[in-house]
Amino acid sequence: MSGLSPEAAQRLKGMGKIEFIALMALLMALNALAIDIMLPGLQEIGASLGVENENHRQYVISAYLIGFAFAQLLYGPVSDRFGRRAPMFVGLGIYVISSLAAILVPSFAGLLVLRFVQGIGSAAMRVITVSIVRDIFGGRAMAEVMSLIMMVFMVVPVMAPGVGQVVMLFGEWHLIFVFMAVMAGIIWAWMYVRLPETLHPEDVRPFTVRSVLGGFRIVLTDRVALCYTLASTFIFGALFGFINSAQQIYVGIYGLGVWFPVAFAAVAAFMALSSFVNAKLVGQFGMRRLSHGALLGFLAVNTLWLLLTLFWPGHVPFAIFIVLFALSMFQFGWIGSNFNSLAMEPLGHVAGTASSVLGFMGTAGGTIIGAIIGQSFNGTALPLVMGFFSLSIIGLIFVLIAERGKLFQPHNKAV
Repeated sequence: MSGLSPEAAQRLKGMGKIEFIALMALLMALNALAIDIMLPGLQEIGASLGVENENHRQYVISAYLIGFAFAQLLYGPVSDRFGRRAPMFVGLGIYVISSLAAILVPSFAGLLVLRFVQGIGSAAMRVITVSIVRDIFGGRAMAEVMSLIMMVFMVVPVMAPGVGQVVMLFGEWHLIFVFMAVMAGIIWAWMYVRLPETLHPEDVRPFTVRSVLGGFRIVLTDRVALCYTLASTFIFGALFGFINSAQQIYVGIYGLGVWFPVAFAAVAAFMALSSFVNAKLVGQFGMRRLSHGALLGFLAVNTLWLLLTLFWPGHVPFAIFIVLFALSMFQFGWIGSNFNSLAMEPLGHVAGTASSVLGFMGTAGGTIIGAIIGQSFNGTALPLVMGFFSLSIIGLIFVLIAERGKLFQPHNKAV
């Protein structure tokens, strides 16, 4: 891994590249933690708060993601005006307070409200973290850093369900929220002490309706940024669909029981490995070549997966299911960070607003798509697999629009 450029080192004021990546990864990981650590507790939460329909337990995930999606529209313009640090501290504070309040919640409806609020806080970590990275890096350098961030970020899905399972050994599901609050508090203190303000003075934008709408227009009228964001939205929708259905598929169909977190972690580990490999290769081959190849691989694996699901008598054996899913998610690891970097590349002068709009589109759209897939669960894996196949085709269409029908063509040495 190459070191910091002199300009980047000056802006980070003594913070090294490894520490910077670790902090950014953990800030983003608080979002993944809030999702995946809940999975082992969904059944107990449903029983404790009187949720009769097992599909309705998924609302614990969906409510969080809805708040997370819409709040992103605010944090970007605010961080472009007031800097990255202050809005991030506000978001972390909301995350901590809502987590602690969930300990006392008396009803399922109340829990969903608090999860929505927690998502509002967590949105700061998604939007502002990407903005900070774009403040410091661009082009393939940003893709390399984002890949390493995603690698560390993906360790959380590897560990979070197991952590949730272990936490619940010492008490009820309420302790999960205590754990989240403590982790957010530690990261808040680390950022306060070590991370300087990274917003360039020349990139400060006024926080007015005209300025905000002008920033949104810049983002939404850039063909490459918009189409890569839409492609990411549909691909992430497949991932959210799996997260919503994971407990029902692993436990309900395949009877994994307490081994559910292990199976979940194994697939997430493939995504983390993929991000690591991408970070090593992106400087040599570029974002377009790697991500376009991965998208075609994603479609090929999902096509085979769908055919086996349709024509195999009964359920596809678990060994085949997990191998195909892991291969699909390995491709996903190359798609996510590169598509995000390609979307942000032409928008460095409005990084906060761009991250805000692109994050909202990806999260809101992905949440809706994932919820549709999750609520379509019918006791088989077919709705999930059909979703993966269909969404990979849609993603490919948007990439073709972004690239005017030509894949694998780097625009310059930076991308």
